[in-house]
Amino acid sequence: MLKRYYITITALLLFCAAHSQDQNLFCEQLQALEKMVKTHHFKPKAVNDSLSTHVFDLFITTLDEDKRLFTQDDIDNFEADRYALDDYVQNKTCDFINNYITRLSKRIADSKTIISHLETEIFDYSGKDTLRFKPESKFNYFKDEAAAQRYWSKRMRYNILYTLVENDSSISSIERDFKTLEANLKPKLIAKEICKLETLENRLGNVENFVKEAFLNAYLHYNDPNSSFFTPTEKEMFENALSNDQLSFGIITAKNDNGDIVIAHITPGSAAFNDGNFEVNDIIKSLQSDAETLETYCVSNDDVLAFTSDQNHNVITFKIKKQDGSIKAIKLTKTKTKIEENTVSGYIIENKSKLGYINIPSFYSDFESPNGLGLANDVAKELYKLQKEHIEGLILDLRFNGGGSMKEAADLSGMFINRGPISILKYSNGETYTIRDVNRGSLFNKPIVVLVNNYSASASEFFAATMQDYNRALIVGARTHGKASAQVILPLSEDESLGYSKLTVEKFYRVTGQSHQAQGVVPDIILPNLYDGFGTQEEYEDFALQNDTIPGVKKYPKLKPLPISELRKKSQLRISNDVAFDAIQDLNQLILDNYFQLDTQYLLTLKNVHSEIISYRNQWQRINAPIETHQGNFNIKNSAFTKEVVSYNDAQIEINKSVLKDIKQDIYIEEAQAILQDLLTLNPSN
Repeated sequence: MLKRYYITITALLLFCAAHSQDQNLFCEQLQALEKMVKTHHFKPKAVNDSLSTHVFDLFITTLDEDKRLFTQDDIDNFEADRYALDDYVQNKTCDFINNYITRLSKRIADSKTIISHLETEIFDYSGKDTLRFKPESKFNYFKDEAAAQRYWSKRMRYNILYTLVENDSSISSIERDFKTLEANLKPKLIAKEICKLETLENRLGNVENFVKEAFLNAYLHYNDPNSSFFTPTEKEMFENALSNDQLSFGIITAKNDNGDIVIAHITPGSAAFNDGNFEVNDIIKSLQSDAETLETYCVSNDDVLAFTSDQNHNVITFKIKKQDGSIKAIKLTKTKTKIEENTVSGYIIENKSKLGYINIPSFYSDFESPNGLGLANDVAKELYKLQKEHIEGLILDLRFNGGGSMKEAADLSGMFINRGPISILKYSNGETYTIRDVNRGSLFNKPIVVLVNNYSASASEFFAATMQDYNRALIVGARTHGKASAQVILPLSEDESLGYSKLTVEKFYRVTGQSHQAQGVVPDIILPNLYDGFGTQEEYEDFALQNDTIPGVKKYPKLKPLPISELRKKSQLRISNDVAFDAIQDLNQLILDNYFQLDTQYLLTLKNVHSEIISYRNQWQRINAPIETHQGNFNIKNSAFTKEVVSYNDAQIEINKSVLKDIKQDIYIEEAQAILQDLLTLNPSN
């Protein structure tokens, strides 16, 4: 008995010591973060009650984004900290975090219990109950546990009905076998919801780590949304996010709010990227190799990563669900991907005149290269090949390009202007530095169109703004993201044991002194856009840096103005008669109505849910048909050099065919080449 008592006391002491060490680590991280923000952030905010209340809101939102865990009683309890967080930081009092850890852990456990008990509940599908769908801004916390139970009962019934229709669109066959289908599906979906909670429970290792990191990030995000806390692993993942030099499918997955495994990123130049059938936000339903199959019901993202990384799984069939609800099975073979070789390819567009087309997915840089060669060097190589084909103009596609290296953006800008200032950096102390292209001459002097959209950000905007200010290129598409700040990764301690901070340290401005921060680069010619109204741009981020102006460069060698007004009129005339662009606007409204602005109640009956799902699917297919079947009024081919290289590899031949097909079907590329053809016809004296 005495021995067992001694062991129990020893274990308790070890637990307390470990907890104390974790608590001390969090406190040290928080103090180091406060000091780093104050010292290095571009515009640090004071540690006061304003910081406290805003960090409080950001923190609580991160812990329970959909307001499906905490009750109003929890929130009332937390409110005691609303104006005290600044005092905790200044007084180095960190035990406040334990209350959030304890309550979140309890609510996850409570939710798991509530959901698991639904398995014995006999569900009512008569329409007696309704489930309310409304915009996130109108979400409320549960009044009490009974409210949580009612919600989960109704939500689970809707999930079952939705999944039954998703699996079989024939309502008669569902009705015929409803009892059996429902009985088989119910435990799977309950397990899936419990798995989602367990994923949250184990996020970053455990609830404690998740809560502490959430607070550190809330502290940083109050200063600006682009500053973040990184553990050593997160830092490495961030730095390597756009690099892949091993056998890989090039698909980075994540688990979304619904518990689905989704494609979060497609590595440029990879097998998935070149295949062309994969898109970000596609849902992966299953993975099948020659030897085994992994169903993604209630599995962790780590399980998916382990399966795709297995050296015995070099060929996998991905069963994916597209955003329009359709299901595709795509067989994919791993390839060895190197950014410097594969992310940039040039193509020839033939219509009235011969044009070049280059897609630039990111402004990557090869930090391991002695010369630091990256994107700009790769574009120069492709441009050389295209000029051998005697192109008369060039399209540079920066859509969905989230940025990257500012050095690469500056180098790319310098390739298309003679010489001169490119951008102005402003530091936290108010000092400025003008980035200049010091190399006389340019690699390409003919007309250029730059394609952009809402997701063109940071370095993409740096480049587009320079081209626009110099009258060097026409900017075409949608208003860009609006991020005109630069970040660096700094260790929180000399030995790097406290982690890192990706911190905003400067802003960059156009040579005119204007800024596109929170406003974006406005295209010279605006095209209808699928993503309007989604609220994804920087201006919609809480605590985004404000737009301002500084004194610009008084004189720089910009070219003569382009005939934008005439080109815009010609473009608008084409678009007004183009059914595919009409479809883009209709799809945009369909998405806004059914997702972003949806505020309705669903009767929990099979017929009602079936009607809603089929109606949406039919609308999508009908509206999307002109886009899906569109064929551009131009010819697309490889350069002679690329054609020869591709011909040596059967897999590359098929991938290349798919890429050429996608380019020809892309209505934005077609309009970009039409605008460029118009520009060549008008023949401005630039």
